[in-house]
Amino acid sequence: MNAATGIKEYDVLLYVVAILNSFVIDYSLRLRVAANLTMFYIYQLPVPRLTAKDPAFAPIVQRAARLICTTPEFDDLAREVGLGSHKNGAADPVERARLRAELDGLAAHLYNLTEEEFAHILNAFPLVADPVKVAAQNAYRDVERGLLK
Repeated sequence: MNAATGIKEYDVLLYVVAILNSFVIDYSLRLRVAANLTMFYIYQLPVPRLTAKDPAFAPIVQRAARLICTTPEFDDLAREVGLGSHKNGAADPVERARLRAELDGLAAHLYNLTEEEFAHILNAFPLVADPVKVAAQNAYRDVERGLLK
């Protein structure tokens, strides 16, 4: 645990994985990269630095943990982040889709995007199914209304 931030190392990793897998970061990279993605681009990404006191940190970490910890190989991580075991992870495809949409909605708010800006980003992904985009937009609205914690 980092004494300055009060955050466990695994929590930070889960947070970063969740943000790096968001539509917002994907869109940002697509704007910058022409052909080859190098670490130069990764190091330049604007990833918000949160502490354990930030209200968005724990919800992002919890959702990422549930998406990742789905097999016995992840039991150690599940215990470390408070899930208990992989049995508390999200294996059901519908639940996984919901968690994924919620992470995208939370990430959009971290970057202070308006609903229109987030919709523009989602529309930049023509191969992503419309129900996925709608779920992410609904999750964005749920964060705004305080329904998503």
